Amino acid sequence: MFPWGDERRFNSYSRFCKAHYGGRIQRLPVDAGFSCPNRVSRTEGGCTYCANVAFSPSYLSDNESVVSQLENGKRFFEKRYPCNNGYFAYFQSYTNTFAPLRVLCEKYEAALTVSEVKGIIVSTRPDCLSESVLDYFSELKNRTELCVEVGVESFHNETLEHIHRGHTVECVFEAFHRLKERNIPACAHLIFGLPGEKPEQWLSDVKMLNELRPQFVKFHQLQIFKGTPMEVEFATSPERFHTLTVEEYVAFICDYLENLSAEIVVERFSAEAPPRFLSVSRWNLLRHDALVRKIEEELERRGGWQGSVMQNR
Repeated sequence: MFPWGDERRFNSYSRFCKAHYGGRIQRLPVDAGFSCPNRVSRTEGGCTYCANVAFSPSYLSDNESVVSQLENGKRFFEKRYPCNNGYFAYFQSYTNTFAPLRVLCEKYEAALTVSEVKGIIVSTRPDCLSESVLDYFSELKNRTELCVEVGVESFHNETLEHIHRGHTVECVFEAFHRLKERNIPACAHLIFGLPGEKPEQWLSDVKMLNELRPQFVKFHQLQIFKGTPMEVEFATSPERFHTLTVEEYVAFICDYLENLSAEIVVERFSAEAPPRFLSVSRWNLLRHDALVRKIEEELERRGGWQGSVMQNR
């Protein structure tokens, strides 16, 4: 039995859901029609890796209401991944706090009217969390399940500037500090493989993630999407990218987990996107559940678990 009260060697999101909700909660992605400050009010034109369409289910359309999208999502997932514990409305596309508070409230509150929706997950940026939005979230979390998913992506300002994120590491820490002040559950999103970075840097960065101390974390390997500036950069300057094989990624993730605080719940280890959107595919479409099995097998082989290195210091 490990510190989180489970036989698995990392603090899994499935364990968290079982403990808090009695089982898995299916996320229903929503496209609320929002955009991003990088696209409409800055000169960068968006993050260089961004291809939101690659993560949008086929049933999504911002021409339909939030309620219609959620009902479509329920029908879509009932056939594929039956779930008896309810749903989360997942405001995933672009920056879901980048609108007037009146508009945000209208979208979120509409989602909560849909039967079996137990709460909302809001994907956003660290520089798009105004005081008014945080005050609203403080009230909202008292009457429904809520999590704010924040795109951190990298703990290096040079990288953030290079990929046109439009915010700094300091902004990330400030955002999480303000979320914690209000006891708003938050998830940090990180990408491994961004140009100019190497695995030894990522492993060193675990100290900053432990300091940030989100309730949840998502890890994604970098994916190169067609039609993005990063596709051009990868083609012209491949030496700037450190790409890992599946085996190398598994070994790295295990090293990372052993140094990660046992309190942080891990939601994902990798990203998945339809192959038609990918410019470069190195993992032969390995599914996330298969990757998780490899990670757990490697942790068992080496006798490690999430936080084991920290515990033994």
